[in-house]
Amino acid sequence: MVATESRRSGQEHHGALPVPYPMTRPDRVPVQRYYDPDFYQMELELLWPRVWQMACRLEEIPEPGDFVEYENIGRSVVVVRINADEVKAFHNACRHRGLKLVEDRGNIRSGFVCPFHGWCYGLNGENTWLYQPDLFAEDNRLPEDLRLRECRVELWGGCAFINFDHDAPPLRDCIEPFATILDSWHAASLRTEWWLSARLPVNWKVAMEAFMEGYHVLETHPQLLPPGARGKNAVYRAVSAPATGDQSPTLKAQQGSGGAISSETFIEAQITFLQTISEGMKGMTHRKDVAAAERLRGLELPEDPALRASAWRTKLNDAIVEWNRDAGMDVPDLNDLAAKGINQGVYFCFPHFFLLPTYSSAASYRVRPLGPEETLFEVWSLTRYPEGEEPGRPERPEPSALDDPRWPPITRQDFSNLPRQQLGLHAVGFDYMRLSDKVEGQIGNYQRLIDGYLAGLDSDLLVSAVHQVNGQIDMPSKDLPF
Repeated sequence: MVATESRRSGQEHHGALPVPYPMTRPDRVPVQRYYDPDFYQMELELLWPRVWQMACRLEEIPEPGDFVEYENIGRSVVVVRINADEVKAFHNACRHRGLKLVEDRGNIRSGFVCPFHGWCYGLNGENTWLYQPDLFAEDNRLPEDLRLRECRVELWGGCAFINFDHDAPPLRDCIEPFATILDSWHAASLRTEWWLSARLPVNWKVAMEAFMEGYHVLETHPQLLPPGARGKNAVYRAVSAPATGDQSPTLKAQQGSGGAISSETFIEAQITFLQTISEGMKGMTHRKDVAAAERLRGLELPEDPALRASAWRTKLNDAIVEWNRDAGMDVPDLNDLAAKGINQGVYFCFPHFFLLPTYSSAASYRVRPLGPEETLFEVWSLTRYPEGEEPGRPERPEPSALDDPRWPPITRQDFSNLPRQQLGLHAVGFDYMRLSDKVEGQIGNYQRLIDGYLAGLDSDLLVSAVHQVNGQIDMPSKDLPF
């Protein structure tokens, strides 16, 4: 059931559906969008069925017949590898009585077999056997009608994406400029090192928005700040300063800090910072990148603080690239990425996928709604391996407690805020979240894009808006085409 007419107002487009609790300002988000059951139901009916969703990483299905089940918004899809070059996706229901053909993951090299009545299907979806076909009317056993129903699937960046809408624009159109940026990072060569998940007692958008800005670092992650940047007088970003392509504002502050200090002291501070990040995220700054930095001890750097920071970044990038390439791993030229301004540490792909490339490796997040105030949140640590030395098929994780020690410390810090935020959104008199239009604009941008989907706008308009939303975080509010 969708929202009542009394709640629908404010989203006015010719031929568009009215949207409840609309984004009437890009810097204010009505709190009902995070818990109202009717608004949530509209998302399930009008948003999720029209968007490309990251269904699995391809290393989950390395061999012919390997499959994974992807579940979201009450629907189940099976993604199966046909051969080295082809992956298919099918709606996970036998054409006889609708039983789910498979659950979780496994291998069905010989095809699907329904566990209810034994109907069989090939990997291409064709029905290959049904028990005593003469028991069924002829029009109930037509071969084309008995084929498994395909779900759209396309591949990018080492992942399989699905879309329930057969009329949706192609994947690539819907994930730019994210795709082009991450192609430059050689995202397709990343592989799973570890994978964890958790059930969060929050709306799916609350879970995502925690990673759309770095403004929270000042309070939530104090271990990431140099001493001079701490305290109530700290400046996150000068108001006149544009968004940059540096790895992160925190890293920029640390690397640019320090006046009349020796190269040795400066380098030790950088190594300590990289160690803190590596331990705090368990992989986003990989331990092999820290080892590359440690090999730069004894390097002489310019005395000028700005030149010193720039020289350090250049030397560190070169050292990491050289070490990885010498070991047979596919890494991009990090200094080339920096020159192009695409070495920002966190990138968002609408509606629910993040990739956080840093030096040789990356973290990745995927968010799926389980209810108006419950979310499945997954984290991958991704890195690169020499050809032929990649690890085996990663284990699909069971959801862990939020304080499980396997979670990296920085992630646990983020998790500690979210349940408290979800409760606070219900507080009397708290009507909307107030966003910074300079560094939290990405939240308002994608929330307005959601309104476009709920209003049923044309794909051309939505794709144009998606291109404004996909990309790096810490963005200002943008002018969307509706």
